[in-house]
Amino acid sequence: MRLKARPRMWTMSWENSAICNSLTKQPLRAVLVCGIVLLQAFMTARKYCPAWLTISPNRAGPFGGFSLMIKFDVITIFPNLFKNFISESLLARAQKKKLIKINLRNLRNWADDKHQTVDGRPYGGGAGMILKIEPIFRAVKSLKFKVKSKKSRVILLSAKGRTFTQKDAQRLAKYDQITFICGRYEGVDERVAKYIADEEISIGNYVLFGGEVPAMVMIEAISRLIPGVVAKEESIKNESFTKNITKEYPHYTRPEVFVLNGKKLKVPPVLLSGNHKNIEEWRAKNSK
Repeated sequence: MRLKARPRMWTMSWENSAICNSLTKQPLRAVLVCGIVLLQAFMTARKYCPAWLTISPNRAGPFGGFSLMIKFDVITIFPNLFKNFISESLLARAQKKKLIKINLRNLRNWADDKHQTVDGRPYGGGAGMILKIEPIFRAVKSLKFKVKSKKSRVILLSAKGRTFTQKDAQRLAKYDQITFICGRYEGVDERVAKYIADEEISIGNYVLFGGEVPAMVMIEAISRLIPGVVAKEESIKNESFTKNITKEYPHYTRPEVFVLNGKKLKVPPVLLSGNHKNIEEWRAKNSK
């Protein structure tokens, strides 16, 4: 019986390796080489991992400053309304830096008929159409299955919801996934608010065509609180509705004097003084 020769395995002896001997004699060089290898591994993982697995060193989390990026899923029948909103300015940069991810989910994809019907007539009569519970249930269930995170929240945007505040933005910024259900037409089947959504939120005491604009408002308010989204974090520490501040102090820039209808509108002298203590006192006095 003839035995097959075993394939030669590549091995390296620590004692005989010229590279390892060199590294053991030069500890600093060894540290630098290991650091470069680890950095390359991290950048490779960051590039090829799914977006929801990507970690951000800027966002405080349970693992010594690392956390999953925050993911927004927007369930809507008009996803095109968001395209310019998410592709411009700071939100676009935040997505490129993998601090946030915004997914637009067309509710009609979860309809169960060839016409992709997502609404129906209201029981008891009345004007308008109501978004149905079935496609919304299937959409939320599907999105929760894709991201198995305990720190997720489902929010129904509705005119009769609780009014959104800065405290809500601060609270929601700690979640890994937030799903927005955008209402339309006459409203949404009440069973969605009671049994599917975690909370029902409004952005004010007025009525809009749908929940898309409120979703944009909340995404922007939450995103700017995530470290790294706003370049200078000082700008969000002492602004309106932060801590005990209801309204931020007034701001001025050049020109120093602006003439309007013959009247000279001047910048307050204290802001031109260069005295930082006096400036801070003036700002504190003019914050409400």
